[in-house]
Amino acid sequence: MNLEALILLLYVLVLGSYLGFELIAKVPPTLHTPLMSGSNAISGITIVGAILAANEFGYTHISKWLGMVAIILATINVVGGYAVTDRMLKMFKKK
Repeated sequence: MNLEALILLLYVLVLGSYLGFELIAKVPPTLHTPLMSGSNAISGITIVGAILAANEFGYTHISKWLGMVAIILATINVVGGYAVTDRMLKMFKKK
């Protein structure tokens, strides 16, 4: 990978991080949990990408290990997001 591509990737990472922080900071607390449950559903796409990164066809050992770590972390994110959403929805049910 050449230096120009690395600088471009770092630029995209910094810009995406800044925009994500600004968008999340402006969400009111009453909408935070429902929006996060929706974004956790989108995290399933991360799991698919991680599975592709961890497959065994021509990739290095580093990408396999990073793909496995990504699978674990994305799965924790999805399961935790659904657990939080379930707890939130239980608060609104009548006893």
